[in-house]
Amino acid sequence: MMSRRSAFSDAAPSLFAHDAAPVAAPAGGRLPSYIADHRQRLRERFRDGGAAAMPDYELLELVLFRSIPRRDVKPLARALLDVFGDFNRVITAPPERLREVGGIGDAVVTDFKILEAAAQRMARARIMQRPVISSWDAILDYCHTAMAHRETEQVRVLFLDRRNRLIADEEQASGTVDHVPVYPREIAKRALELNASALILVHNHPSGDPSPSTADIDMTERIRAACEVLGITLHDHLIIGKSRELSFRAEGYL
Repeated sequence: MMSRRSAFSDAAPSLFAHDAAPVAAPAGGRLPSYIADHRQRLRERFRDGGAAAMPDYELLELVLFRSIPRRDVKPLARALLDVFGDFNRVITAPPERLREVGGIGDAVVTDFKILEAAAQRMARARIMQRPVISSWDAILDYCHTAMAHRETEQVRVLFLDRRNRLIADEEQASGTVDHVPVYPREIAKRALELNASALILVHNHPSGDPSPSTADIDMTERIRAACEVLGITLHDHLIIGKSRELSFRAEGYL
């Protein structure tokens, strides 16, 4: 049940704002030929080889071409990676942190958040109305896409029908970097409203380490007990870290 992913590199310290500023086009709005040629080469390489043929900074450049159409964005792409570490962390970074990097404005933030939302929606589409057993890897991928890079804790509940098909995925609570309030009765009540027969609890650890705390274990037991009274099964509790997850079921906590 457990998946394995390579660890991400640690984010480097932030750059000075002027280091990240992209080079503007000259008066008249036309890009210098060397910048226009560079953009064309990147687009052709992507068309020919796809994302696998491109390092993170070049893929970021392709995204930034649309947000900043008349500037050299290579320095900005490299600055974003220096600050956040990899493509995924750039796209999922909070808007306020993105704006701390010189050269990032509303257009870039909006495009990044559109990409993030699209990635989550596509991952979610792979698991809705499908049996959990046959789509477990897709569920783990979705949870990582939605939660692994959040800077605060979030609790989600995956509600399942009698055939263990996913019928709803809902955020129940969010909180600080190391705490989120959870109300077992509210989760059980929502399961009844959805006519769910079972559920999977999911939450993230912004620290990156998915090892359960005493509070995590106690919370899981309280939710299990509240659901058991109503005939609802708690199949698992997943803790999502930066590069791996922990399953309560697999580790013997359930």
